[in-house]
Amino acid sequence: MASDKEKKDKFLTPSQIEIKKIYSEKDLTNFNFSRDLGDPGKYPFTRGIYPTMYRGKLWTMRQYAGFGTAEESNRRYRFLLSQGQTGLSVAFDLPTQLGFDSDHPLASGEVGKVGVAIDSLDDMEILFNHIPLDKVSVSMTINSTAAIILAMYLALAEKKGVEWSKLSGTIQNDILKEYIARGTYIYPPHASLKIITDILAFCQKNVPQWNTMSISGYHIREAGATAVQELAFTLANAITYIEAAQKAGLEVDTFAPRLSFFLASHNNFFEEIAKFRAARRIWAKLMREKYKAKNPLSWKFRFHTQTSGVALLAQQPENNVIRITLQALAAILGGTQSLHTNSRDEALALPSEESVQIALRTQQIIAHESGVANTADPLGCSYYIESLTNQIEEKVMEYLQKIEEWGGMLAAIEKGFIQKEIQESAYKYQKQIESKEQIIVGLNEYKNKEEKINFRLYYPPKKLEKAQIKKLNLLKDKRSAEHVEKQLQALREALEAEKNLLPYIMNAVKAMATLGEISSVLKEAYGTFKETIAI
Repeated sequence: MASDKEKKDKFLTPSQIEIKKIYSEKDLTNFNFSRDLGDPGKYPFTRGIYPTMYRGKLWTMRQYAGFGTAEESNRRYRFLLSQGQTGLSVAFDLPTQLGFDSDHPLASGEVGKVGVAIDSLDDMEILFNHIPLDKVSVSMTINSTAAIILAMYLALAEKKGVEWSKLSGTIQNDILKEYIARGTYIYPPHASLKIITDILAFCQKNVPQWNTMSISGYHIREAGATAVQELAFTLANAITYIEAAQKAGLEVDTFAPRLSFFLASHNNFFEEIAKFRAARRIWAKLMREKYKAKNPLSWKFRFHTQTSGVALLAQQPENNVIRITLQALAAILGGTQSLHTNSRDEALALPSEESVQIALRTQQIIAHESGVANTADPLGCSYYIESLTNQIEEKVMEYLQKIEEWGGMLAAIEKGFIQKEIQESAYKYQKQIESKEQIIVGLNEYKNKEEKINFRLYYPPKKLEKAQIKKLNLLKDKRSAEHVEKQLQALREALEAEKNLLPYIMNAVKAMATLGEISSVLKEAYGTFKETIAI
């Protein structure tokens, strides 16, 4: 049994990887630099997916935003673009995510609160007013209603005269993580997979530059998973999507190049960097060796990163700027393609313009003043980094094997295995904070005496909800109810015939059917999912 001194001298990452006092070549005895590391831009892409990385092009700088009405959100987007942001990330309110129109009883009190309310094509048009869709990359964080939101965006591009081939961006479209960690699911998993494969097939033919999925570990991590679990469960979800698409008759190289990923960056600096590097290598091996992808683009793990929301404190919020900077730097040293930096006041409320600007300037200072963008994978060949990368890869592969033994990710979710693993990790971390085994500055140590939180919270006023409902009612009055019902009936028939749903959803959107009406038709056919609680 380990003594107290031995326990004290033992250092572990949050993923329970033991950290030695010093590393040397002895820690890489089974490591083949040519096979497992290689050069940036070459298989297995451990050092990055492009030969010159940020020397050729900086990562896309995004700020996730969306609140209140489409008009308010549009003003924030135009402000961000004027400050040098290079891509937009749209946050939707809960009713939009869950398939309810703003006038639905279950939407009451939630309209415009955690994102923008989008009920119809009219709202989408206002949201992107004066924003050139063919020049700005747009990422939309939406899952259960992803097909409807994508149809609205494509219909808007058509209305503006922008060819779909010129659209760039991402729709998250990752429903499995909703069952695991986030909870904004509507339909049962198998029905959701059908919708997802429809989107993959439709975009592969019609919207070639669009990233059809952003397979998200971020929400899994924010729910309490470790870095290893985040990566393992994200990759297990990706495997499920690939195999569902193959069963639907899609060749892997027709859709895999447009898959992307979304990971979190937390505070354990070197573990995060190693996680990103391991992700590239595991994905490359899976795609080339297991799924026999021939196109090198299918082997590349392209990912967006967001700094950690759960790591931010309401206490001493200025300290969050330092946390965000470290997390952003880890993502960049790890080779991210796109980055959102959280704002210092997000533990309190929706971020102010001043805070958003500081968050964006954080990325710009790292990019232009730190020198970290001058060479690809600057920490590569570090004994410590390479050892951590190897150990994360091993632990992730162990999880993937375990999930396979459960019968795959769907079975593991339905039986509660994944949820239980995350819950146990979250509980363990909370106990470490309470015992001060993990110091959180300003929370369990280095607290200010009698600290008062002085901050004006933003709540969308009730009149905002009333205005959104009034706008929705006006839309229903002016549209052709007969034409709407005709398109909704066509969608019902497509569901019965198991056709690709995107063209029918698109026609309904153009007829001014609302998001809630289209979602209701899908609910009629598929039903809704009820979670089984595992104890």
